[in-house]
Amino acid sequence: MKIGILTSGGDCPGLNAVIRGAVLKGIKSYDHEFVGYRDGWRGVVEGDVMELPRSTVRGISKQGGTILGTSRTNPFEGDGGPENIQAHMDRLGVDAIIAIGGEGTLAAAQRLTEAGLKIVGVPKTVDNDLDATDYTFGFDTAVQIATEAIDRLRTTGESHHRTMIAEVMGRHVGWIALHSGMASGAHAILIPEQPESMETVAGWISEARDRGRAPLVVVAEGFAPEHFEGPHSERGLDAFGRPRLGGIADKLAPELEAMTGIETRATVLGHIQRGGVPSAYDRVLATRLGMAAVDSVVEGNWGTMVSLRGTDIVNAPFSYALENLKTVPQSRYDEAKILFG
Repeated sequence: MKIGILTSGGDCPGLNAVIRGAVLKGIKSYDHEFVGYRDGWRGVVEGDVMELPRSTVRGISKQGGTILGTSRTNPFEGDGGPENIQAHMDRLGVDAIIAIGGEGTLAAAQRLTEAGLKIVGVPKTVDNDLDATDYTFGFDTAVQIATEAIDRLRTTGESHHRTMIAEVMGRHVGWIALHSGMASGAHAILIPEQPESMETVAGWISEARDRGRAPLVVVAEGFAPEHFEGPHSERGLDAFGRPRLGGIADKLAPELEAMTGIETRATVLGHIQRGGVPSAYDRVLATRLGMAAVDSVVEGNWGTMVSLRGTDIVNAPFSYALENLKTVPQSRYDEAKILFG
């Protein structure tokens, strides 16, 4: 059997470990062949592949990014669609596809599977917002990177007696903000699930200042204060029609400075959170998911993705990941809120 592998959407620490795990398991256990689609769904739509022998994946689990490249191509636009994609698969002799990606990638994979293509998914998102898996690879690395950056911002804030606002990733959910904020001792954590008022946030900042601290605020990019109509977006839409978020920290800083009288600076961590080498945890998880994905192909579990349940790798339908977002529950936010101010 020849299996095609693609990585789609935003890059993420651990992608190469998934590729390596899949290729090694497939070759050693089943004597399968592998090709990699270049640049995600673009390579699938155009039939653009590279060979993936064992030598190509040697030592890549510790590398960040993806050796296959990625893009946010919509496989149903342009020359895409299930008929054209299947024609390219037949021409290349590809029997099945392992699609590694997040919400947009898995939604496209579900539609293609319903049209008859043989696809297995591997969940990927640094946001950790897919409901069908306990954790996604890349999340642990993103939290560690964010925490280190926030620790550095704290020293500047303390030196200048400023409020520092760190904006982290989190389109719909606040897992990165919650974990990095708790780890770094933030005085306020602002997440999409909890639209706090500016007065409340200013109160937490003032309370920290009154105790002689330099206030530290961690905000997810998808957070919207109570008086905002929705998440801050000024960069249009992506290929899947979703707003490109970013910059909420810059919007909050002048308002909070005016309300508290404390000099306030904002830093947007942005893409730095998903770059660089994956953590040991993410390397292991990604490797296990890649190996399990090959087993799913052999078993013909089309329309499913491999996922983490406790410490076990199991299969879940694409629909499980797409029906609901894994949001931060009220109890977890209330737990962190004790530390605010």
